[in-house]
Amino acid sequence: MRATSIGHAGILVETAQGSIVCDPWFEPAFFGSWFPFPRNDRLPTRVNDAIRRPSFLYISHLHGDHLDEQWLLENMPRLTPVLLPDYPTQELERRLRGLGFTEFVRTINGEEIDLGDGLKVAIHVETAIADGPGGDSALVITDGVHRLVNQNDCRTSDLTALASHGPVDLHWLQFSGAIWYPMVYEMPDDEKRRLVHDKVESQFARALRYVEAIDARHVVPSAGPPAFLDPELFDFNVITGDELSIFPDQTEFLRRLSKVGRSGMLNVPGTTFELIDHSLTAVHPFPDHEVEAIFSDKESYLRKYQADNLDRLDQMKNDWARPSTDLIDTLRAWWEPLMVMAPTLRSAIGGRCLLRAGDLDILLDFPNGRVLPDDGGDHDFRFEIDRRLVETVVANGSVDWSDKLFLSCRFHAWRRGEYNEFLYNFFKSLSVERMQRAEAEAVRRLRPEAPSEEIVIGDYLVERYCPHRRADLSVFGECDGDVLVCTLHGWKFDLETGRCLTAADRALKVRRFDSEPSSDS
Repeated sequence: MRATSIGHAGILVETAQGSIVCDPWFEPAFFGSWFPFPRNDRLPTRVNDAIRRPSFLYISHLHGDHLDEQWLLENMPRLTPVLLPDYPTQELERRLRGLGFTEFVRTINGEEIDLGDGLKVAIHVETAIADGPGGDSALVITDGVHRLVNQNDCRTSDLTALASHGPVDLHWLQFSGAIWYPMVYEMPDDEKRRLVHDKVESQFARALRYVEAIDARHVVPSAGPPAFLDPELFDFNVITGDELSIFPDQTEFLRRLSKVGRSGMLNVPGTTFELIDHSLTAVHPFPDHEVEAIFSDKESYLRKYQADNLDRLDQMKNDWARPSTDLIDTLRAWWEPLMVMAPTLRSAIGGRCLLRAGDLDILLDFPNGRVLPDDGGDHDFRFEIDRRLVETVVANGSVDWSDKLFLSCRFHAWRRGEYNEFLYNFFKSLSVERMQRAEAEAVRRLRPEAPSEEIVIGDYLVERYCPHRRADLSVFGECDGDVLVCTLHGWKFDLETGRCLTAADRALKVRRFDSEPSSDS
């Protein structure tokens, strides 16, 4: 088995039985905010040729840094069979059919299938609204001798699932941030710095849990971070480590892996990992000192990368839609029927959101299910976004503003009080199909859960499953003084009271444990 990095989460997996191209991403994503890091526009000729004629194509999920529609249109043969995750909606299939793909290999969540001659795959899906109603997925590949886990961004809540198919040789996974929080929020720098630190540590802790659980012979940090080349966003790149950014690069995660005795492999686009009888050889596409310079002299590398793309960025901005005269009417006709469908979701949001699109203030009155001009009254949430970006996603009918807009980090946000996940679930669910799922999720989540069994963590008895996304706290729970951290998503709880420190209405059942725990606790 041979696995070659093609940038970000992209992998070319070659076996004696055939090849699989995973998540090929080359074109800038999210309004030109994200570029692959390191750059992947100079892949070796052999790799460039191989990724354009694979036996199979795998797209893990709908986000623009994984589903690169422009590149696929221009480079991938439409008869290439697509490995299709077992998602509850058909959005990914519809998008790929819209590009002209016609051959799909349907899979069942977590079940291994034989693609021919002993080349086997299993696709594991996660379908929480937090991953977008389209879901997220991870791929396990075996050629009969070697096994590779491509976890990319997938935050699987069952740590045993990806390792259930047998011993793993190579584990590719995300370790860096892929969100706009807290960078875009209006808050004092000292508070933002604390939140950035907490977010980064949570990301690393979660990734290390996956590494421990899968227990692969070798770990390959991948799927991030992006490069921010627009001068307006350049400070989101982590260069010195002092930036207010949640995007550390792979060298920092490799240091964390080394501290826990794990074998981490540095990769850049074009790095090839060759497995022969479970023995691994890694070869970079250019000399080692040039690879090291990408990270040791990162600012120079990024400035050169930036200079090569400034004209391209200017052209992309020129293509952003111009203001229309009926934006409020368009949003009202689109969103008010969706609000009618989602009374529980609207109640969970519980307040009004001001969408400031340039010089146009639009009020989203969730309690009353209305979209109307701002009346100057109070609001609980605010987004300030270049009107051209709003016009563009509206003109495109984008049903997931998290993917198409917010991940660009090209906006400012403010909120009164704690995080409200239901607000973002609304913006991820701007179609009938998606809103039906978002409303059902809200109903399920706000319905009182049956009490879960208790487990011992430190000096406390706590309910086993996190009230946020039901992560198993016996696996993901960590004590930090008198705070319990669920490392799957970084949510925090006061161990004395059970109060959620991350969001309202997510209390954890907890009590002091005054006796010795049993040996099997």
